[in-house]
Amino acid sequence: MPVVTIVLVVLALLATVVGIALFARAIAGIVGVVKVGRPAPDRFDEPGQRWKHLLAESLGHTRMLQWNTVGIAHWFVMVGFGFLFLTLVNAFGQLVDPYFALPLIGHFPPYEWVSEFLAWTGLVAITGLMVLRSVLGARMPDSRFFGSRTWQARYVEWTIQLVMVCILGLRAFEYQLGGTPLHFPLTFWLVPVEVPTATAEVVVTSLAAIKIGVSFAWMIVISLNMTMGVAWHRFTAWPNIWFKRESSGGTALGAIPPITVADGTPLDFGELEDIDEDTPLGVSQVEDFTWKGLLDFTSCTECGRCQSQCPAWNTEKPLSPKLLVMGLREHAYAKSPWLQAAEESRESLPDAERAEAERPLVGDTGEDKRAAAVAQAHGSPIMAGEDGAVAVIDPDVLWSCTSCGACVQQCPVDIEHVDHIMDLRRHQVLMESDFPSELNGLFKGLESKGNPWNMSARKRMEWAKPLDFDVPVVGKDVEDLSEVDYLFWVGCAGAYEDRAIRTTQAVATLLNTAGVRFAVLGNGETCTGDPARRSGNEFVFQQLAMENVETLNEAKATKVVTTCAHCLNTLKNEYPQLGTSLEVVHHTQLLNRLVREGRLTPVSPPAGEMAGRSITYHDPCFLGRHNQVYEAPRELLGAIPGATVAEMPRHGSRSFCCGAGGGRMWMEETIGTRINTNRTDEALQVIEETNGARPSDADGAKGAIATACPFCRVMLSDGLTAAQGEGRGEQVEVLDVAQLLLEGVQRSEARPTQTP
Repeated sequence: MPVVTIVLVVLALLATVVGIALFARAIAGIVGVVKVGRPAPDRFDEPGQRWKHLLAESLGHTRMLQWNTVGIAHWFVMVGFGFLFLTLVNAFGQLVDPYFALPLIGHFPPYEWVSEFLAWTGLVAITGLMVLRSVLGARMPDSRFFGSRTWQARYVEWTIQLVMVCILGLRAFEYQLGGTPLHFPLTFWLVPVEVPTATAEVVVTSLAAIKIGVSFAWMIVISLNMTMGVAWHRFTAWPNIWFKRESSGGTALGAIPPITVADGTPLDFGELEDIDEDTPLGVSQVEDFTWKGLLDFTSCTECGRCQSQCPAWNTEKPLSPKLLVMGLREHAYAKSPWLQAAEESRESLPDAERAEAERPLVGDTGEDKRAAAVAQAHGSPIMAGEDGAVAVIDPDVLWSCTSCGACVQQCPVDIEHVDHIMDLRRHQVLMESDFPSELNGLFKGLESKGNPWNMSARKRMEWAKPLDFDVPVVGKDVEDLSEVDYLFWVGCAGAYEDRAIRTTQAVATLLNTAGVRFAVLGNGETCTGDPARRSGNEFVFQQLAMENVETLNEAKATKVVTTCAHCLNTLKNEYPQLGTSLEVVHHTQLLNRLVREGRLTPVSPPAGEMAGRSITYHDPCFLGRHNQVYEAPRELLGAIPGATVAEMPRHGSRSFCCGAGGGRMWMEETIGTRINTNRTDEALQVIEETNGARPSDADGAKGAIATACPFCRVMLSDGLTAAQGEGRGEQVEVLDVAQLLLEGVQRSEARPTQTP
């Protein structure tokens, strides 16, 4: 055996021993970091369902395939990584005997065919992904790879590519040792000339050693870099998906989990006096996250899908969900030696580790907040002069979140970004009283008047006065809700905000026209508490929610319809935490059913009138991503005769936020461009293109940006006003889907009946 081959074999065996030892140590280190976190309740329930969804998401790549081409390529890489592990086992035998093959399956043709197929597809797939990363780049802020650690990703890609090449090379030279095309259908032609047997034996042994060396060098590298998520997610993604918040398989959207105390049980706000004063409300230090949160941070692949969809990052704000998670991961692993050390031995730790332990989690990070976010993600915090290292998270990062859920929806490993941000906000509000000043007015209005506009509760029924029919009020016109079909939950915007009032009136008119019996709570209704909860003020949320739950129970509410996506989400997903059980539907769902049943019939404009509208629909985040209602509003718009409906490029699960969620409705945007302006510009472009493609006699057609949430309507209306100030969108309106439907239904009622 040539000296070079002997050296390769020795290096391969040495890499194996070192790699396994370091890998075992790294796994113990990761487990140690994750165990530092607080208990995470309800992560072991319904194991059968969890296994089912783990297999569906991993083997079926259901989340990865939201990006079809990339998802397919990654599937072949993942399957190849797992299945071709057997070729690594086989390679150890070939170090001793070039003719070695695994017992039973080594010469079994189907196994050989699949191995060769996966090696080829894996090679093509990883090469394609490498090209994609090069094309998108990692230095451009608009790239989803911006801020990801390029050298780590490249190293992983090169490793996979080289391993696939070694597998195919081994197969080609194994064929030279007396194989037949039946056993080597995809590799027998790779070496076009006959190679001497002795040479083929040396090549097989050398390639086997190279394959082993490359594989275990990779293991050594990742073991020395425990925050190398682009590699470690191959192992941590499985448990992270299994332990996801929703055992039903859904994403961590909809409800926000309640605040928990040290043992993981939900905080009882009725027994606050019994809680230890040192109990954190929310997250103040990285160890206050649950162990699932720390596993989330460990599992981040740095793929940047979340970053590419984030409305804050895409409007030049400092929040990137990816960089936030990466920064928290770096901090958690840097602080873990201090956290795991005995208290008496902490002073003997290196200065860097003690300094990391003293860093505040939220605070000033420097002037260029986006640059600071990248630096934190890379484990290189910007220094702040005499005060030492800056905080891990800048407040502007924390308060830029709209809680739209785009990050959670896109994440292929089920990281729960929104939950973590909300827990950080809770501590800032409840324990530090540190939040944007604009929220003072919001909290004051919610606490004193029960609505964010600080309006009198006695004005909650003002919206009904212009209607030509009576709106029944519970306790006044009906004793309780058992006498009607639905409670119509009006919501604060629907009762007080001028534009939203028109939606409320339209829905009430349509329900009355269709003969649906409904009633409202009138002055007995108060804010659901959504703005408070998503602004971190859990106290105010609990106050409002408990009041509403009592009212709903007294009124015998069972079925609720609402026009507000935020009210829908809170009533449907969060009030059950307080003991309610309601069937809650959005007004578009109920109206769509009424149209299908023929109880509402829209008609087209009469001949000679202006052609129907050009409409584009904006998906409210809390209706779509948080509650999976996508089709009902679209079906309603499709039922309006004469209308031309066109989708925006970002729609459905990838819809771009209006900017109102997460309490942002009441906060000013002082960094970057306005989210609502970005979204309105996209809508106007679609309407302009649609009108431009219509026949010449329809040139005067009005356009409409349709939505199904009062928050979205306010934000898009403001965006449209700004655009009209610049000469765009003069013939465009922002309308709720219900208003557009009402136009058609009223035309039907106004049309004279023709006698034969």
